[in-house]
Amino acid sequence: MIISFLHTFGVWLAAFLTLAIMSFLYKDNVVYKLAEYLYVGVSAGFWLIYVLFFDVKPMIVDTWMNNTGIDRYMLIIPIVLGILMLTRMVPSISYLSRIAIAFTMGISAGLGVMGAIYGMILPQVKATMLPLNNIDNLLIIIGVICTIVYFYFSKEHKGIIGGTAKIGIVYVMIAFGAAFGYTVMARISLLIGRAYFLFHDWLGII
Repeated sequence: MIISFLHTFGVWLAAFLTLAIMSFLYKDNVVYKLAEYLYVGVSAGFWLIYVLFFDVKPMIVDTWMNNTGIDRYMLIIPIVLGILMLTRMVPSISYLSRIAIAFTMGISAGLGVMGAIYGMILPQVKATMLPLNNIDNLLIIIGVICTIVYFYFSKEHKGIIGGTAKIGIVYVMIAFGAAFGYTVMARISLLIGRAYFLFHDWLGII
């Protein structure tokens, strides 16, 4: 009985929030703002619990309890940096957070550069080195070369360079169009899912 009531309540609550969000299509209103604030609040609470139990606890508390010696005391560095981050909430000592922010930005920059090189640039270069034994490989190689030429701005796009750059524009537009179409289809899929929920789970029409 209780489970059935909770299920019914959950369906009605989800339907109300879905319609509240969709009401923005008419105009900005109080019901939409209520759903928006509720979404933001629940998301913030969820991520706070997630970080505490899936990041802080296993990486700091459990590691501190399960290690001894230098491995344990190495944790003091991230703990101190984390505390310095929180000083942003105290205006008189908020400048201390710059130390942690600078440390974090430095690590992020280093990891980002290495990640871009080994995760994107080198794999893409390797994937472009294809044998010219079929039309698919030929189109990929032509597209890569022409697109690179299009973004070469050190020389005016005239003659062979201009013609190659125009082909590069075609490839870029096709890529943007495909990405835009994929995004639209993804949003439509979400809309269909919510409409199916309203008409099937909530109203029981279909």
